[in-house]
Amino acid sequence: MTGPGRNDPCPCGSGRKTKRCCGQRRGPSDEQLARARLATLAHDSVHDLARLSDDALEILWEGLFDLPTIDLALHVKLPELITPELQRLRDAVADDDPDRGWDELRTVTNQIDTPQQRARLADAILRLRARRCLTRTQAAYAIYHLNTPSQHLLAASLTHTIAIAVGASRTPGGLRIAA
Repeated sequence: MTGPGRNDPCPCGSGRKTKRCCGQRRGPSDEQLARARLATLAHDSVHDLARLSDDALEILWEGLFDLPTIDLALHVKLPELITPELQRLRDAVADDDPDRGWDELRTVTNQIDTPQQRARLADAILRLRARRCLTRTQAAYAIYHLNTPSQHLLAASLTHTIAIAVGASRTPGGLRIAA
């Protein structure tokens, strides 16, 4: 059974039409919109990558890890609730212990990996390209990468975000945040 139509009385009992009261969300979800936006951006970026050599693509791949050091806009939004995995990852980054925290990095990356997060990063990449902080091919590769299942850029962004949050690294502007 379907819900009330836009012109039907609102189920809350106000007597107003649904479209003018509580409303019923119609159309694609935020997740679907983010996926579609990212797919469109990735499709457009392929033209900038089509003629690159394997060596050039390898250089772009290696550069993904350092991309979040360019601007804070390329940092992921951390979960508001600090889970045990996130705390252990924060501790590993604060202690500069690269052997510790790999499982937590994978777990927390999976937690933050949403189409909205990826689309937000893609939009930040476009803004940085417009400001000439990134080359056209760097931006194209990063956006294309965000549209794949790979979490390399997300993990890099997460690592840099946490490093700044715990005071283990400076912001792209050179500031050190108190942990």
